[in-house]
Amino acid sequence: MAGTDEEAVTAADDALYVLTAVLLTPAQFPSVLGDDYPEACAALGLAPSADGYGLVLGQDGTGARWTVVVDDVSLVAVAIASWDCGMEYDLSPDERTVIAALPGWPLAVAVAAPGVPAPHDPPPDTGDGPLLAPPDTSAWGPAQRRLGADEIALRWPVWREQIDDAFSTPRERSGDAPGTSGPRAGTEPQREARAVPGRATGGGQQEEREQGTCGTEGSATGGDTPGGPGEQALLGHRGVRRVLAEARAYVDSPPPLGRVRSSFAPGEARTLRADGPGWSMVARTDDIAFVLLDEEPGEVHPVGRGPELPGLLQALDELAVRPS
Repeated sequence: MAGTDEEAVTAADDALYVLTAVLLTPAQFPSVLGDDYPEACAALGLAPSADGYGLVLGQDGTGARWTVVVDDVSLVAVAIASWDCGMEYDLSPDERTVIAALPGWPLAVAVAAPGVPAPHDPPPDTGDGPLLAPPDTSAWGPAQRRLGADEIALRWPVWREQIDDAFSTPRERSGDAPGTSGPRAGTEPQREARAVPGRATGGGQQEEREQGTCGTEGSATGGDTPGGPGEQALLGHRGVRRVLAEARAYVDSPPPLGRVRSSFAPGEARTLRADGPGWSMVARTDDIAFVLLDEEPGEVHPVGRGPELPGLLQALDELAVRPS
């Protein structure tokens, strides 16, 4: 019986209590990890596979943090979609799909598996790679800048409403949707890693959905009317000019995979996300753009459509990667 008891303890310690999962694909990856898909993969020591990966974050029976990398992207996508709808889903990847078991978590997770010790790092020299830890977002820098862009993309209507009439589309200027001046955001919710409802692999229950925070304060730059005061201000901003020039260069010389991504937006529009060295841009193909810069902590620069932005956004959308 002693041997059987030891085997039971070992099995319990090896079980993974799933807390959340995220996709790591060219079209969908945690932006906090990098400006593009290969950079995000490198942060985890993974080769940038064309098909991508699923990342399953959880704890073992001792409470240690683990990130299990699987190549069954569809399974993880179904689990995430189910959790987003408030449904239970038992995410239990087949061992044959496991690429690596990495110690630690690459993203911040605010919940823990019940009935096991508090989350902690695994013992040294365990797992298939170096210890993972979330990027430092306590101070403004590339990671926080990308989280700020994530927040704008996630809550576009909220940010768009803060822009004055100089940035309105012709329909909005007719009186349908008057704006307000300058985005000055305080602390906005930012969902990077999500805790999910459902039964954990190996047992256990899930906690409430996790949300982090991302604060970005903005200043209005740019305009909608060609040659108007807003556009003149935009043309005088060196950082925004640099971003637009580098984004145009992507059209002629495609950037690393995932630097430009296109996702769903209401109507026939698309939400565009482009990143580069020291900058992030979020735009709607039928509207304006927002630019964030490493050298300007917390500042958000709206870019009016003007004569050139629509064509640039259309060209970027044509080369962007899209979720399958």
